Amino acid sequence: MTDLAADPVSQAPVDEADLPPLVAPSSRTGLKAVVQRRYLLKLLVRREISARYQGSVLGLMWSYINPLSQFCIYFFVMGVIFNLHKSIPNFAIHIFSAIVIVHFFTETMGAGTRSIVRNRQIVQKMAMPREMFPVATMLTSLYHVGPQLVILVVACGLSGWVPDAYGMASLVVGIAIIMLLGTGFALLLSAANVFFRDVGSAVNIFMNLIRFGVPMIYSYEMVQTRFGSFAQYYLYNPIADAVLLFQRAFWVGTVDPSNPQQPVMPEHLLGWGVSMVGVSIVVLGIGQVIFSRLEGKIPERL
Repeated sequence: MTDLAADPVSQAPVDEADLPPLVAPSSRTGLKAVVQRRYLLKLLVRREISARYQGSVLGLMWSYINPLSQFCIYFFVMGVIFNLHKSIPNFAIHIFSAIVIVHFFTETMGAGTRSIVRNRQIVQKMAMPREMFPVATMLTSLYHVGPQLVILVVACGLSGWVPDAYGMASLVVGIAIIMLLGTGFALLLSAANVFFRDVGSAVNIFMNLIRFGVPMIYSYEMVQTRFGSFAQYYLYNPIADAVLLFQRAFWVGTVDPSNPQQPVMPEHLLGWGVSMVGVSIVVLGIGQVIFSRLEGKIPERL
């Protein structure tokens, strides 16, 4: 029989720091598992919201302050200095309805890119579908759209806005585009950010470009006037379509019919929007496939 007492190696204390990290297995059923574990997703969303305002005096008020500060900056620079409020009727509502949808997308993509790295301890120790984190960031961003919509609806109501069925359908389709597209990019970029931390910086640059690639500080009429028949290619941008759909839901209804400067919208806008929902679903599918292929290597790279 081997004398363990004579073996000094077997009795040496084990330093926990020398042990490999405990890596929990992941559920490999993708977004389906996220839907099945809605209770866990709800907990993550609550955690994201509470963590964002932890130690904050104003708390949820920042959901109003951030978009309003953007609105004031763009309105003053583009509306007052460049006099765009004279060529675009109700310029304030035009620009704010675009800010709501752009902010929703950029917040989803930016927070989603950092979601896996930021939650590295949970990813390594808990057996759960890791797609849960990008999806939770999208739902958190959607939660913050609520206060912005309240401001927008009040402003539109004071401007004589009357909602119509086409506009409400445009609202739903516009939100659906950003939810699907933002989640797809969040899945793809959150996995890529684990392997290349430069992805986060590249995303910040891309988000700055988004604001100029959609009809926010300018109108679609300007695009159509400048590019003529080539303006239809502008509509291949799903984010631009989502912005136009939001403007159709709110801004268009605030312009007085007697105003000679009537809003110009693309023909078959809702049809374009439905097509972009399909494109967004494809992006979501690609993001899920790439995330699933990289998922097994994520814990060791964290």
